Amino acid sequence: MTQLLTSPDGTPASRLAFGTMQFGGRADADQAAEMVRDCLAAGLTHFDTAHVYNDGASEQITGRLLRPHRERVIIATKAGFKGGAGRDNILRQFDESRRRLDMDMVDILYLHRFDPDTELAETMETFAALRDRGQIRHVGLSNFAAWQVMKAQWVAAQFDLRISILQPMYNLVKRQAEVEILPMCTDQSIAVAPYSPLGGGLLTGKYARGETGRLSEDQGYADRYAPEWMHRAAQELIAIAAEHGTDPATLAVAWVAAHPTGPTPIISARTSAQLAPSLAALSHDMSADLRARLSALTPEPPPATDRLEEA
Repeated sequence: MTQLLTSPDGTPASRLAFGTMQFGGRADADQAAEMVRDCLAAGLTHFDTAHVYNDGASEQITGRLLRPHRERVIIATKAGFKGGAGRDNILRQFDESRRRLDMDMVDILYLHRFDPDTELAETMETFAALRDRGQIRHVGLSNFAAWQVMKAQWVAAQFDLRISILQPMYNLVKRQAEVEILPMCTDQSIAVAPYSPLGGGLLTGKYARGETGRLSEDQGYADRYAPEWMHRAAQELIAIAAEHGTDPATLAVAWVAAHPTGPTPIISARTSAQLAPSLAALSHDMSADLRARLSALTPEPPPATDRLEEA
């Protein structure tokens, strides 16, 4: 059973989270405000940003829009993507994040990525100090391998701390998390908030329609989703969505959310219109047969031992 996260007033985390990475970048302040209104109206209570997003604009806009709702929402931010996971860098970035958000406390502080050059004891001791000051409620990790999470969990325990939530990449064409990360989180009662459930827009059908997005604007995303089989799977997803009278983005998000371990996909968008199909996943009844059909579109990753006869 994974950990149940709640807001400061005890409101449970919603089945979807909203990521504000686009705020102050591809989404301007007015578009951001409209999307936050849509999310709150749909019952979302979990909002995710980071120190590094759009040079701080994301945190500033996120804070301004969510402060009126602060007690009933979960606010997450991240530190350490740049500059490492050392004490001084984490404290400096987190202080800056709190100033941008105009909040004394955040519910979740993530270490944005693993830092091989800093002892985890230094990082976890820093997080424990922030908890003791009442500035964070939960510790999260992002972009960590399973062995790195378990090492962090062991080190954190030395400071009476535990990892509450993990943020891995997971979608229909990026399924590596199924091998060790999702089972590990269930075993350790760690909540999971996967990012990129739409595969950088690949699984929305937008590129098949000739539209632009991260895959056409960001070389890193283009490389990540370059294999031809991923694009074939996206085309087949579009066809199945048409059969069911729904949007491929709705199916893509619902597929992630329907994993037996109960993850909380982080959805995002540039506009309210773009966001709507992802929000529709909240009410989509993903049957076991449909999830199996969608899963068959992409290769199932081999077991961690690579003993295929045991799969």
